[in-house]
Amino acid sequence: MLLHDHLDGGLRPRTVVELAESTGYQGLPTTDVDELGRWFTAAADSGSLESYLETFAHTCGVMQTEEALVRVAAECAEDLADDGVVYAEVRYAPELFVERGLSLDTVIEAVQAGFAEGERRAAERGRRIRMVTLLCAMRQHARAHEIAELAVRYRDSGVGGFDIAGPEAGFPPTRNLDAFEYLRTSNAHFTIHAGEAFGLASIWEAIQHCGAERLGHGVRIVDDITEDADGLHLGRLAAYIRDTRIPLEVCPSSNVQTGAARSIAEHPIGLLAKLRFRVTVNTDNRLMSGCTVSSEFAALVDAFGYGWADIQWFTINAMKSAFLDFDQRLALINNVIKPGYAELLR
Repeated sequence: MLLHDHLDGGLRPRTVVELAESTGYQGLPTTDVDELGRWFTAAADSGSLESYLETFAHTCGVMQTEEALVRVAAECAEDLADDGVVYAEVRYAPELFVERGLSLDTVIEAVQAGFAEGERRAAERGRRIRMVTLLCAMRQHARAHEIAELAVRYRDSGVGGFDIAGPEAGFPPTRNLDAFEYLRTSNAHFTIHAGEAFGLASIWEAIQHCGAERLGHGVRIVDDITEDADGLHLGRLAAYIRDTRIPLEVCPSSNVQTGAARSIAEHPIGLLAKLRFRVTVNTDNRLMSGCTVSSEFAALVDAFGYGWADIQWFTINAMKSAFLDFDQRLALINNVIKPGYAELLR
């Protein structure tokens, strides 16, 4: 189960090199595949969200053709399926892939074709995965309403919802309030990046002004949790998020890279899980963080001593929170996830 993964943050290093050659992109720091993989991870280890985001100039730079988008999406589905993921919501901002003249509709249709191809290839190898798309608008731009309309237009074609991404500081979610009002009145799903690089104000606006169903990252909610001799105390916002079961799309390795957490061992996920917030575990950007869903769980096991029952809890949290019809969520939980973990829990 995966709820928070960026398409342009999960390319294979070899694919980046090969697409750069075929599309004429000249900006790569190296064309050696192994060196490039290491470069992306090192460049993302900046401690700053803004610096972290600069690495996307290269992945987006090689994804400006239909063929490139189809290939990247297909490989994304295959890679996730090979990691044991059975359901994935993968997000991207269509506006980032129009530099060479592609229309927004063409971008979306190319990615959907790629996901379908990746699902087919995975199934041929006995790996079944359901791919769902989230369309992002860049919060520093002014196209949120336009992208929201696309999310609604394509919601019967594999697009499950909407998100805003990009730098949090200086670009509060309420800048895009018209888009969120449109989505709500259209009965459409949306999540909001909030509480990653910015604090409680961003989370509060995302929930109380914009009506977000989930929080992308959301880890700064720990700023509203205090501890004294009498124990842990939740502030009004933290209590509201926990009580209403608003899901947190937590991305541990990415949060360490961007400075939202000092280390995996000190990551707020330990406290948030202990307090039974609806925590989910995600990859964010597999290329930049050099991670997979499996490696994220392995890191949490090492840091917090989690067992299979804990991992099942995180996984079911995610499936309960998916932008998918209730019947389909229930079927995946009862027919795929629980039987799979039952084998491991024996």
